[in-house]
Amino acid sequence: MPDQQPAILVIDDEESLRDTFQFFLRNQGYSPVITAASYTEAIEAINSQRFDLIISDIVLGGSSGIDFLRSIREKGLDCPVVMITGYPNVETAAEAVRLGAFDYIPKPVEKETLLKTARLALHQQHLEQARKTAEQEKEHYRIFLETVFKSVTDSIVTVDANLQIMDMNPAARLLFNELHPEQMDNFTLAALCAREEYTALKNDLLQVLKSGVEITQHRLECTTSANQSKVLSVCTSPLHGTAGSPDGAVLVIRDMTNPGLQAMGKRRFFHGFIGESEVMQAAYTMIENVGKVDITTLITGESGTGKELTAEALHLESHRKNRPLVKVDCTAIPENLLESELFGHRKGSFTGADRDRMGRILQADGGTLFLDEIGDISSMMQLRLLRFLQESTFYPVGQDTPIKVDVRVITATNVDLKEKVRSGEFREDLYFRLRVIEVMLPPLRERGRDIILLARHFIEKIAQKIGKSINGISDQAIQEIMRYPWPGNVRELQHVMERACVLCNGPSISTRELPAEVIDFTPYAPQPSAPQPDHANHAMAVPAPPPTAPLSMEERILDTLRKTGGNKAKAARLLQIDRTTLYRKIKEFNLDLSQLEA
Repeated sequence: MPDQQPAILVIDDEESLRDTFQFFLRNQGYSPVITAASYTEAIEAINSQRFDLIISDIVLGGSSGIDFLRSIREKGLDCPVVMITGYPNVETAAEAVRLGAFDYIPKPVEKETLLKTARLALHQQHLEQARKTAEQEKEHYRIFLETVFKSVTDSIVTVDANLQIMDMNPAARLLFNELHPEQMDNFTLAALCAREEYTALKNDLLQVLKSGVEITQHRLECTTSANQSKVLSVCTSPLHGTAGSPDGAVLVIRDMTNPGLQAMGKRRFFHGFIGESEVMQAAYTMIENVGKVDITTLITGESGTGKELTAEALHLESHRKNRPLVKVDCTAIPENLLESELFGHRKGSFTGADRDRMGRILQADGGTLFLDEIGDISSMMQLRLLRFLQESTFYPVGQDTPIKVDVRVITATNVDLKEKVRSGEFREDLYFRLRVIEVMLPPLRERGRDIILLARHFIEKIAQKIGKSINGISDQAIQEIMRYPWPGNVRELQHVMERACVLCNGPSISTRELPAEVIDFTPYAPQPSAPQPDHANHAMAVPAPPPTAPLSMEERILDTLRKTGGNKAKAARLLQIDRTTLYRKIKEFNLDLSQLEA
């Protein structure tokens, strides 16, 4: 049984039966269970609310349950319907089955029969919804891959085990048309590989198909039909089938002679990001490709890596860029107000609701909704968000009629959602719904000399703001900031540079202006083993102490916390882990922090 609390509608013109069925179902934990006494009331109910199961009598005053069943099928509603009658006959049973009734129960209805049928019907509905959701997600992912395939500037070609082309993107068609326009009407890779200049390409393909191992960065010289020379960088990768062996190969070809592509090869600035490291180049490309596709996206990365900036970039790369981008920090809003903040409320729906309020979701209609720190919302909010994502509709607090919106949802977290799913703190179905595609941001410590670029950028920006003539940073200070692991990432680096600019009295930032945790940082390293005695020079050598066993993670955490006097932020920096990771490890190991006084 799914845990979404299914809604059930009971329709019967006999009040005693309605009340009895409602009592039986509510007593089993189903809620809400709504009742209707007539065909008209039933139609009003389904027009105002979505139901997961409908239980209807065949006889409904002047109308019949068959008429009602026919009406809801015409409306496109596909929830299971259980028909109940005191006068079963073949014709009504056949018509009910034809219209898709789940089951047909004769009166008098026994309690166990009703509950068993309800359980089976709801279970089938849950399975059907899961199947449809899986199909929709599969289709969304297919469209996403197809869009990426078509939009990238590199040429991509997929071939089967016989070197027959299965597909190629528009960039590949343009390239081959430029190289060999005479063959484009009946283009085959075999014909291309028969040319002497592509012998290395053919050999790469055959080797990859045989070994299943990728071959990267093979550079080939070739000549276009206009007698222009080109250099192509070719990466050949296996396409693995279900048995694990290569069923074909993928060629990714980059024109290294195109000045436009060369200029794009290393971008230092991108939608507010600064950095030219390889990991950031990959992030820029990912944001570009994902931004173009209208798909739910999860941004992950440590605190301070730029998740909000990524959401802004995804919005600006999308077709929604001229519509609102609405941001919500889920941790900044008290839990009891978050529902109203997101979904809105109607006047009088709760104490203090003195007017109607438009929620953030409705504000984002046509645009993008960014939910930051999504991993910290309550189970109740997880359920409401899941239903909104499934149906693109929501109910403001105090309103019975749904509102439909067109919103792209982007979420972000710096916690391990997989771990939260495993521990039962986060719904698995919501996790997969949010993580249709994931954009992972690298920590600053993995971005190399981007640290220097960012530091100089912050110095220039802050010095101008505070009216100081600071134009650089010393080599020694650069060495210190390159050595430090930056657990707070770009945000921490910015704060350190702000502090340094405020303290600096000359034209350059020096080590004197850097905080102690940067200057005094020493990476954790195991203690060296005791030196062995020199037996040649000592007749009676003192035995060497036994080697010290490396400390476990639990012991390292306690040892570091003792050294920092219980300062968790400083301990996380010394351990070179994120602060949230440290908190999680303390909880996981059930550490008694009173030991710090030992």
